[in-house]
Amino acid sequence: MDFRTVADRIARDITSGKLGAGTRLPTQRRFARDHGIAVSTASRVYAELVRRGLVIGEVGRGTYVRAAPSVAESTLAEPSGAPVDLELNFPVLPEHTAVIAESLRAVLRPDVFAEALRAVGVAGTPVARAAAASLLARGGWSPQPEDILFAGNGRQAIAGAIAALVAPGERLGVEDMTYAVVKGIAARLGVVLVPLETDGEGVTPSALSAAGSLSAVYLQPTLHNPLGISMGPERRLAIADLLCFKDIPLIEDAIYSFLHDDPPLWPLVPRAVLVDSLSKRIAPGLSLGFAVTSPPLRPAVLTAIRSGSWSPQHVAMTAMTTWTTDGTATRLRTDKRADAQTRQALLSHHLAGFAIQSDPRSYHAWWHLPPHWRPDTFIATAARAGISLTPAASFAVPPTTPPQAIRLALASPPLPTLAAALSHLATLAQTPEPPTD
Repeated sequence: MDFRTVADRIARDITSGKLGAGTRLPTQRRFARDHGIAVSTASRVYAELVRRGLVIGEVGRGTYVRAAPSVAESTLAEPSGAPVDLELNFPVLPEHTAVIAESLRAVLRPDVFAEALRAVGVAGTPVARAAAASLLARGGWSPQPEDILFAGNGRQAIAGAIAALVAPGERLGVEDMTYAVVKGIAARLGVVLVPLETDGEGVTPSALSAAGSLSAVYLQPTLHNPLGISMGPERRLAIADLLCFKDIPLIEDAIYSFLHDDPPLWPLVPRAVLVDSLSKRIAPGLSLGFAVTSPPLRPAVLTAIRSGSWSPQHVAMTAMTTWTTDGTATRLRTDKRADAQTRQALLSHHLAGFAIQSDPRSYHAWWHLPPHWRPDTFIATAARAGISLTPAASFAVPPTTPPQAIRLALASPPLPTLAAALSHLATLAQTPEPPTD
């Protein structure tokens, strides 16, 4: 019997209410016996139900029907509409609206805007490539302008890189807790994700060594989302050496790197694509994706972005060039670095004593909840107070069992609202978990 058929049957029982929220499913061995299937098939059924967001597995506690609707896809794709959004990071400081608007006056000059309305290719223009090289420089590294390609946004740049390097049915190595959008991209492209064990510095060399054949790896070495960790220099060198030895291309997600000064992995790996965007460093409403591509990979990545209809908008490219040359991008980066540190200080104050994993420069944090709280129940309870959160299950790559944790996105609420929300969450975490109906 196909595991999907069994999973469909259980899914119908869940959506119809026959299996209510909080119901604990039997062990996989008992489930296999009850349904007349192999234990390995039962394991695939449970993994499929986790993938669909219908159940959540917890180490030492079992597998439960989710206590709230699945948020694995939608939370990271669309704003939740909750009064206090701790799901998505939209780091746009109030004073930046006027700064950005003023800088766009130059873009809206008739002669400049007329050119910006023309179509532009994935390779952009020489002026835009030079501006992007300056914008993306960090830690003593600056990309060559000719290595830069453009996409509509960072997600599209990631999709283009994966499509270029990993064929349908092939294996892409990722951290065992990864950016949730990558899970969706892989599913649509027919790419098999291989979870790689992580520790306090990201993916471990031993996990990469033992992973077998991989067509590429997707990693977040700097301010990892959701874990909030960064690789130290020795770990970066060890991972780069392994990628070189095994001849595995790297897709490096550097979306949050503007908050950090460490150099990227990209220069250490002969075949690599570094992905970045404007969505966090400027604003999500006028975004642009970057793919810094090693020369051997450039044709494939360019073709993938173009054929995927992920090409950039010329207006956004022109705005990026203006923001880079007139100093706006530098000002916003400086302000956001200070803002992130302020928000991390609020986090440290209000959640002191809890198991928080983060970086003082990061806009997000990873909270290992007290053992008496299940993430789904905690999130559902917080939602009743108007606070939206993201569970570990959104980031876990099957068959990885999600830890009893949630991600806190700190960038969106005003500072007083954030402080009040964190205080409320601290009080909630100290109370007993309510019974499940």
